[in-house]
Amino acid sequence: MFRLPQYSPPDFSDPRFAQAPLVTFREVRKAGVAPEGYHATSVFPEYFHVAPGRWEILRESRMDCVVVQRPDGRLDVVEFRRLQPGDRVAVGRRENAEEGIFVHAEAFQGMSGTGDKFAFRTRLTRETSFSIDYDEFYDLLVHERNHGTIVWVLGPAVVFDQDARSAFSSLIRRGYVHALLAGNALATHDLEGALFGTALGQEIYSKRSAPLGHYHHLDAINRLRELGSIEEAMQRGVVTDGVMHAAVTQGIPVVLAGSIRDDGPLPGVIADVYEAQDRMRDQVRRATTVVALATQLHAIATGNMAPSYRVLDDGTVRPVYFYSVDMSEFAVQKLANRGSLTARSILTNVQDFMVTVERGLRRRETNEEIA
Repeated sequence: MFRLPQYSPPDFSDPRFAQAPLVTFREVRKAGVAPEGYHATSVFPEYFHVAPGRWEILRESRMDCVVVQRPDGRLDVVEFRRLQPGDRVAVGRRENAEEGIFVHAEAFQGMSGTGDKFAFRTRLTRETSFSIDYDEFYDLLVHERNHGTIVWVLGPAVVFDQDARSAFSSLIRRGYVHALLAGNALATHDLEGALFGTALGQEIYSKRSAPLGHYHHLDAINRLRELGSIEEAMQRGVVTDGVMHAAVTQGIPVVLAGSIRDDGPLPGVIADVYEAQDRMRDQVRRATTVVALATQLHAIATGNMAPSYRVLDDGTVRPVYFYSVDMSEFAVQKLANRGSLTARSILTNVQDFMVTVERGLRRRETNEEIA
């Protein structure tokens, strides 16, 4: 049975808190420019001494932003580009209560690694075993399906294989996907699969190259642009399966963030980078688990928006889990090293991962029904 790790709040009776000064706020003078000495947020829970004896936690955080105190006293985490003259920004670079700011880097019990100072195989490599990681991941997803919000970040490799594409579509239909973040390529090749049974011109089961298959992804984009939207293509019976079909059918929010290298792009792809960032953050700020599959740039972007914790409506503080899955050691290490105790990495072929996870969850569901 999955259990969330217990949150350990700071002991505010400790003299370092009781004797700490109140946090200082300075006004913004120029739009988009923080005052000198601004405090930049981290992925960890952070507390601010806003009144004598009252330390307030940031309820919605994001790394590399600033903290603005609103007229009603509320603390908001704000991107630099959103700062306006008159905004009161928290200042202070010391994070152990000396300036009324405390960054709580040891918040969750039982999540930090312990062991001998010297040990073999402490770094993630292709030789690392992941059996327990899969089992823990299944337990987490089963818990989050009913008690959390699971946001997936997908690269196009997920839909290059017939079984992986079907597996992820199945997870959407069975409630394990609450939001989907991707780029033009994921949607394009998924729709190419729906129209032609290929991805980048290669059949998604046999891997045989189709005649003139290099046109297929462009033909898919062109057809969808003619129809006007993915929804219209579905209503006309042009698109009848795949990840995008399952997401639209189940009403799952999908954010497709464009890039400089896009073909087309498909209708629905967000070309404005800051609008795309805002739409992604709207989903990430709800997330309790994020899973990034074979998409280094989107994974890093999402990781920068995701704190290591969430404050729930009842005031409970819980971790946000972040999984990165890729064949590249560099890619998974990049996310694992982002400073969060909750970042996990699995080094494998993403198509194999997707099929294995779908089967593992089916076994979990079957065992639950028998029990």
